[in-house]
Amino acid sequence: MGSLEIAKVPEGADDGSPQPSRPPPVSSPMLELQIDGLSKTYPNGVRALDGVTLTIPTGMFGLLGPNGAGKSTLMRTLATLQEADAGSAHLGTIDVLRQKDDVRKLLGYLPQEFGVYPKVTAETMLNHFAVLKGITQDRKEAVATLLHRVNLYDVRKQKLGTFSGGMRQRFGIAQALLGDPKLIIVDEPTAGLDPGERVRFHNLLAEIGENVVVILSTHIVEDVSDLCSRMAIISHGRVLMSGEPSEAIRALEGKIWRRSVPRNELDAVQKNYPVISTRLMAGKTFVHVFSDGNPGDGFEGVDGSLEDVYFSTLHHAEKAA
Repeated sequence: MGSLEIAKVPEGADDGSPQPSRPPPVSSPMLELQIDGLSKTYPNGVRALDGVTLTIPTGMFGLLGPNGAGKSTLMRTLATLQEADAGSAHLGTIDVLRQKDDVRKLLGYLPQEFGVYPKVTAETMLNHFAVLKGITQDRKEAVATLLHRVNLYDVRKQKLGTFSGGMRQRFGIAQALLGDPKLIIVDEPTAGLDPGERVRFHNLLAEIGENVVVILSTHIVEDVSDLCSRMAIISHGRVLMSGEPSEAIRALEGKIWRRSVPRNELDAVQKNYPVISTRLMAGKTFVHVFSDGNPGDGFEGVDGSLEDVYFSTLHHAEKAA
């Protein structure tokens, strides 16, 4: 990664002396990531991105899609780890695809899978990452501050190989936060976490996302529902919808219908009705149907959820294909 300078303001900074003028910080609330027509086809012919266009403002942005939808390809491209075939991406005035060193100075990245040295302590490893990011001034203090922030300071001398899944993910966020990044990308961050670890990780992400652009790439609907004020659904490399989760849910009002179905009748129901999802609850199989009117046959109307938005969007895309 490129070198990075941290402007450190000491406590009680206003001592009455004249302060040098500084340009507006890049973390302005108006900072946006603008993606236009981004496309990528791999040598094996797989079209991973197909004209992706998105506007991602400051705050938590959820990128929701099934495995293989192109989410990780998009994340790696934005993280300057691979090239796009066509299109553009700009973070404020920075050309993401061409000014890679400038992007890396502002980037924090937590990939879906990241390796650590299992016999190295959390403190030593985070200090090593800080060196790689070019942090020289007050590095020890910066490392300690981040370990406190992700609630790992008390285990800073513990080897990473002994960490639980949630502790590893919190360490991953700590390294992503080195250098006060303005764009943070986290790819499938809660996969494999137990419920308690997931809640703690959600709280940490929510705190981080108040003042910077955070892209949360996931196939877990609850992650987006709990955290994100804006979202997009992607499948087969194409953006199927984008907007506010609450508005997308309101658009389903009066269109989601539910019924319990005996297992031996499930195939027939799926053939005769526009079933968007099935779920087993308390030993019973429930189906959700998208319909502008009551489909009858024992179906009852229910309030839509972000999960219904997700599955109905994928369902309509598959029908249109």
